[in-house]
Amino acid sequence: MATSVVQIRMDPELRDSASETFEALGLDLPSAICIFLKKSVAVHGFPFDVRTEIPNDQTLQAMENVEKGVNLSRGFSSVAELMEDLNADD
Repeated sequence: MATSVVQIRMDPELRDSASETFEALGLDLPSAICIFLKKSVAVHGFPFDVRTEIPNDQTLQAMENVEKGVNLSRGFSSVAELMEDLNADD
């Protein structure tokens, strides 16, 4: 089978981390990229979900509270103390 060269630019740190990950699986980086492309063609898209994670209103409010330092729970000195507080009837 004839092959062609594909060049991509990427952060060297990302390249090295990806290479280490794939080497642990017994693959070199070009083979891993080829597997990704073959699977993408087979499923007619990305072989995994690609989406933005948008926090819900409750999470956004909690994040805002942390930034402002309001409505935060008190600290606990032990797990037992935390569990006692969680199980308390308020």
